Amino acid sequence: MEEEQKKSRKAVPVAMTTDDGSDVAQYGLWGALGAAALVVFGTVLALGMWSMNQGDATADANNQAIVAQGNTADFIADDESKIIVEDGVVKFYFATGTSELAEHADIFLEDVVNGVIQDNKKAIISGFADSTGDAQLNEELSKKRAFAVRDALLELGVPESYIEMRKPENITGTGSNAEARRVEVVLE
Repeated sequence: MEEEQKKSRKAVPVAMTTDDGSDVAQYGLWGALGAAALVVFGTVLALGMWSMNQGDATADANNQAIVAQGNTADFIADDESKIIVEDGVVKFYFATGTSELAEHADIFLEDVVNGVIQDNKKAIISGFADSTGDAQLNEELSKKRAFAVRDALLELGVPESYIEMRKPENITGTGSNAEARRVEVVLE
């Protein structure tokens, strides 16, 4: 008999109301819509802030390039990684003993990437070293620096067949030691 009663029972929807008689489901719907609006607003705000930060990075990099149009010796500190563009040559300067690229290297390489892709040119990379220390170690370090720039170009989508590593006749760069520790990229 109990089984027959269980089978004959049907689920009956029950409307939930508050003490003042308003429908609880209505409040739930408004709450869900409010939460969704907050998520959308937060996402838009976060994307806007990210976009502004990207613009700041581009502006900072462009400001460095503008400063570099002046006297290169004044721009390069003794032991600092920097990038400048001078007479169509992108020059990467390195701190002593390191092959780490300066911040925003990708921004400075945009013109090189465009030249390779749009103008079908080759990116020629040459590494130089300063005159201090062991000449063989300096040569190895200048190679590591040149390969760091090559790797950055590859990451930006430049095909390897459009990159040429060219050892200069004299790897000892000109200028102060800070100016000598560099990699140059030109389009040919």
